[in-house]
Amino acid sequence: MAIIRETIRAIFITLMLWLLTAIIYPLIILVVGQVFLPYQANGSIMLNLNNQPIGSALIGQLFTSEQYFHPRISTVRYSQGKKAKPTGISGASNLAASNPELLKRILEQANELRDENLQPIADIIYTSASGLDPHISLRAARQQLTRVAGARGVKEDEILRLINKYTDGRFLWTFGEPGVNVLRLNYALDLQDFNRQQNQ
Repeated sequence: MAIIRETIRAIFITLMLWLLTAIIYPLIILVVGQVFLPYQANGSIMLNLNNQPIGSALIGQLFTSEQYFHPRISTVRYSQGKKAKPTGISGASNLAASNPELLKRILEQANELRDENLQPIADIIYTSASGLDPHISLRAARQQLTRVAGARGVKEDEILRLINKYTDGRFLWTFGEPGVNVLRLNYALDLQDFNRQQNQ
């Protein structure tokens, strides 16, 4: 009789835990997210003037035009275009520091930057761990400032103001380093150009 009672009690506790962790808790998180943080809960999707999605502010994108700030290098190429890695949407190369392929890639990137008269700093040379990093450092943004301003035909001060505006601070004011969100900055540059053309 005691065994049956304990079995029923174990089944009841298992069902209650399943109900709590598989149904009640996820529903509470869903409701809290949709009510208090809908933008973040739905992927931080950015929309253009036509209300069409242009990307997520949390996931990097590839920009190659001289008019845009370029993101960090991605081993998965941000899963965009023909050169994107078909093996997944996130991940590092996992190449050891002694791997000749890694050294070759870093040297090629450093030489490219030198040809553009840019200093090869870490976050332009090295890939991020996820391959989807949406930020570059303030230093990397300022290095690209002259090129972008020249390509757009605007003063550097106008773009510098946007760089400062779209710089995210340290997490909890302590952890990590400030970073510039590349997608938000590039979209702000396009909006600035659009507004300039409308006012002419």
